[in-house]
Amino acid sequence: MARAAQRLLAIQNALTDNPVRDDQKVDKFILPDGAVMTAKADSVSPTNFVHIDGLVVCKYHFLDQTAQLVVSAVGTQFENTASHVPSFQVIEILPSFSSPQVSRNDISVKDMWATVYALFTLYHNQETIPVVLSQRINNIEELRSYLLRSGLGRTAHVPTAPKEEIYLHRATFWQGAGTQGYHTRGWIPPSSLSVVPFPYIQSFTRTPTVISAHPLRPPKPKPGETLFRRFCPSIGETLEFTYFDLGSGSDTSEHLDMFHRWHNQERVNKAWGEHGSLEKHRAYVTGVTNDPAILPVIMSWNGEPMGYAEITYLKENHVAPYVLGGPGDWDRGLHVLVGEDKFRGAERSKLSNMWHRALIHYCFLADPRTENVMGEPRADNSSIIKVELNSAMHIATIFDFPYKRSVLACMPRERFFRLDLL
Repeated sequence: MARAAQRLLAIQNALTDNPVRDDQKVDKFILPDGAVMTAKADSVSPTNFVHIDGLVVCKYHFLDQTAQLVVSAVGTQFENTASHVPSFQVIEILPSFSSPQVSRNDISVKDMWATVYALFTLYHNQETIPVVLSQRINNIEELRSYLLRSGLGRTAHVPTAPKEEIYLHRATFWQGAGTQGYHTRGWIPPSSLSVVPFPYIQSFTRTPTVISAHPLRPPKPKPGETLFRRFCPSIGETLEFTYFDLGSGSDTSEHLDMFHRWHNQERVNKAWGEHGSLEKHRAYVTGVTNDPAILPVIMSWNGEPMGYAEITYLKENHVAPYVLGGPGDWDRGLHVLVGEDKFRGAERSKLSNMWHRALIHYCFLADPRTENVMGEPRADNSSIIKVELNSAMHIATIFDFPYKRSVLACMPRERFFRLDLL
């Protein structure tokens, strides 16, 4: 058992970026809404401060006690005695001021979410972080309810005691718990076009390559709309996904110009086979934007475009017959390319891990019913297959389209959020 655990740990370490060491600061960390956060955690100062846009929003320190959560052991003789699951120091979260008469003893919900973000950035190797809320926080009941009702945290016992530790969960945090419906600071910016999850009603697709019944898909975003934004602290840059802006009439938009240039590169054409004229590419993108099952996006680092991706619904995609057991109603597929050479190469491999994992992250955030994200690159496209394996995807099968041999790479939701990949 010990050897098996060591092998699993080695696999996790190989898959994990370890973006910020435990003794480092979250410094000039850009939150999705543009606010700048700084939080310091070290072994010297007993109290750590969380600053957002220069203001201290809360403090935290470690208590002289540890806690351990093994859900299957609660209420049994093994509770708090498991040797295979680590115990972690309990963190007390305090208001920014210590006097109960000061109004700043409140912590807003969105600042509490940002504090959880800071903790899981600093202590990303912990699956859970046990916390208690200081009685000096004026709105302690509001925050405790927020953490528990949103799924950001849980207690070991039900019903829970008022002062019982809350175990913040890394997996639920990265699934977007505590964002939509609570504040607008999450990785997916607010949109007026659709709700999450989009209600279920059956629809149908019939094309020369697809005949499928499937759920009705939500309306497309506006051209140029930001779909996802996340700051990556290990490189100090922000990754953004933007819905493709085709432009109007015969005007050539910046997105279309880049798409045309990228697809006429020999390297990209080898994988995609879409080289050609500007008008050919305009017609291609028009078809994609008109297809309810395909979301075309431009990927950018710090506002500089670096690549293109198509996020598909697999149920009405021509890859569906090759998925063992068939795809789920909300399972998604990825088709990607890195257009700019400056974002390729061995020295930029960490970037590949980040943007690819972020695409998977977006798919799971966009609809909580999505259980799997898949890719189907050419079997001889070793570079993208390596990227998929580095994202902890597995090769489910190898199959043949009429025009190419492909591998089917798969990422289940549970695995993605259980591992420390973000």
